Amino acid sequence: MEDQVASTTSLATSRMRAIHTRRDPQPILHDPWGDRLVPASLLVAFLNPAVAHSSSDGENSEDPLADLADDFLRASPAYTNVITRSRYTEDALSEALARGVRQYVLIGAGFDSYALRRPAQARDLQVFEVDHPATQALKRRRIAECGITIETGVHFVAADLAKEGLDAALSKTTFSKSAPTFFSWLGVTMYLTRAANMAALKSIVACSAPGSELVFSYIDQKLFEPQGAAEAALFEELEQTVKSVGEPFISGFHPADLANDIRYLGLELVEDLNDFQLVERYDPAGVNGLKPTDRSHIARVLVRGAAQK
Repeated sequence: MEDQVASTTSLATSRMRAIHTRRDPQPILHDPWGDRLVPASLLVAFLNPAVAHSSSDGENSEDPLADLADDFLRASPAYTNVITRSRYTEDALSEALARGVRQYVLIGAGFDSYALRRPAQARDLQVFEVDHPATQALKRRRIAECGITIETGVHFVAADLAKEGLDAALSKTTFSKSAPTFFSWLGVTMYLTRAANMAALKSIVACSAPGSELVFSYIDQKLFEPQGAAEAALFEELEQTVKSVGEPFISGFHPADLANDIRYLGLELVEDLNDFQLVERYDPAGVNGLKPTDRSHIARVLVRGAAQK
């Protein structure tokens, strides 16, 4: 992602959640905000492949560009993961709220809409949205253009985490390092090097009270290795799409090694699921036509203490 350009993939994932809410038969997530915050016109760059191969079926539509955006995003290999990881994260957050957690930090928040649709039990939850200044500026502008009033307790933290640590970014806010916190980090790790991912995890631990929790998504590292060529071929269209908008996939984690990889940082792996397992949990009858793969994962980890040397 370029320094002054908002993340296109963050726009796409927000729109995907809205598409799922209004088009799939039995939505597992109710998030209509993408339709308001992300008009189809903002997704033109992402639509180039679809435009090139589309038919004229939507010519008589009231909004052909919106129809084209919906069809393209609904068919994306990332669609299932975006929907299921969002549901999983909000379920885990709900459990944290029940335990008394009152701080929620979204790292790389993008166009996530949780702060705009907080349930009753989360009204006193302090929400900290941390994201690149360009993406966050566009989101805030869209919120203002839509006439949306941001409720008390929502904090926008503009920070380029490639240049500034999470701890430093949060230190400029009312965030309390001594209070248990729930962190989400979705759709980000695949765009970073392994060293950057490990540094980010270390930074999360540095500003977390023991007992805090993190949910993050990642791609199986085997797709970046020679023996993963067959699986990578199935993933090629998505890889080329995100690369074309300046957000190429760079690295992942090995699921079998993840627990050991993060243990020395002070993190304990609680659960690690791929898309098949998520779909089995949330849509076992296949009502919504979700198409899972085993390359995308979501991990749930517990902060045990400071990183070990």
